[in-house]
Amino acid sequence: MFPRMRRLRQTKVRDMIRETTLTTKDLIYPMFVDERSTKPVPIKSMPGQFRFPLTSIADEVKAVSDLGILAIILFGIPSHKDEIGSSAYDPDGIIQRAVRTIKDEVDIVVITDVCLCEYMTHGHCGVVENGKVLNDPTLEILAKTAVSHAEAGADVVAPSGMMDGMVDAIRTALDDDGFSDMIIMSYAAKYASSFYAPFREAAESGYAFGDRRSYQMDPSNSDEALREVSLDIQEGADIIMVKPALPYLDIIYRVKTEFGVPLAAYNVSGEYAMVKAAAEKGWLDEKEVVMESMLAIKRAGADLILTYFAKEVAEWLR
Repeated sequence: MFPRMRRLRQTKVRDMIRETTLTTKDLIYPMFVDERSTKPVPIKSMPGQFRFPLTSIADEVKAVSDLGILAIILFGIPSHKDEIGSSAYDPDGIIQRAVRTIKDEVDIVVITDVCLCEYMTHGHCGVVENGKVLNDPTLEILAKTAVSHAEAGADVVAPSGMMDGMVDAIRTALDDDGFSDMIIMSYAAKYASSFYAPFREAAESGYAFGDRRSYQMDPSNSDEALREVSLDIQEGADIIMVKPALPYLDIIYRVKTEFGVPLAAYNVSGEYAMVKAAAEKGWLDEKEVVMESMLAIKRAGADLILTYFAKEVAEWLR
């Protein structure tokens, strides 16, 4: 008698024995706040996403919270850019004010992206000299930025610049300034991916020259990701992130299997835009594809999923 696997795929038993589950607690919603705008500005390459003004950001976050989503991550678009990213660590910068506004009105976990690309005139993630992105001078600025976010009331800081030693610099600065309980979620394995293009429109963070391959990882490499993760854990990261998500499910699996630490995966802008475009053409069912994708990311080992689909997923889960 051959095994009949189909027995367990019938009726509600199928749901009862499901191995991987997805809930709103797994979701983190990325949001853009724009210092220059007075009303929400649609992001053309990311249908359904907006750059929000400071005046309405708390209301938008409240709507996210009402869906059962427990956390957001904020990206800022400043009114001023320069070659030292001074708006990134300004106590009255756009992210700092947004954090204070949100925390005054909404009970939600606020994560802040700690990077400099949005704040630099050249669009790179660090200090540039003679066309080269300098690692060590950038660390001081990242540390100052993280402390300023902590002072504003952020719950988690998320360094994303892929500078060597960034977690150590931020952990040391936070501890020295009395924020030893601040959580660091590090973009530990962040690849030099073509899937980021819509984000660059959203955050106005396109680079003026070259590319980011000198500090973001080669898509060909897998073992290197484990080294990056190991180093960030040693330096004090509490949560590790893999970015992007779907093209790097193998990395998510390897990191979770090797280290067993809280793991986030970023379902990035290009992944979002492709599904939206195909759904608009009627080539696939958006809900079914998104939910399958979320389950794949979770099944690979992610504990948390940063996704622009978070609101839709939360509504579908209802």
